[in-house]
Amino acid sequence: MESPKRFRKKPVVIEAMCWNGQNQYAIFDWSGGQVAPSVSAQQLRVHTLEGALVANLGDWIIRGVKGEFYPVESSIFALTYEAA
Repeated sequence: MESPKRFRKKPVVIEAMCWNGQNQYAIFDWSGGQVAPSVSAQQLRVHTLEGALVANLGDWIIRGVKGEFYPVESSIFALTYEAA
C-alpha cells in the first residue's frame, strides 16, 4: 500500500488591496473592472474564475498568479500572507 507524501506550498508573491469602504474606485481601476460596487455600500462584487463573489468591508482583494481576482476574509489573509 502506498503511503502519502508530504508537500510544501511554493512561495508566491501576490498583490492585494484591503476594502476599507472608501477605496472602491482604486480597487476598480487596479482590477480592470473585475471588482465593482455591489448593491450594498458595504460590499464589492468580485468576478472570479468560479463566478461572482462578494467582498465585505475589511476583506482583502487578491490578484492571483494568473491575474485572477478573489476576496479573502481579513482573518484568513492575516494567517496566510505577510508583507513581501
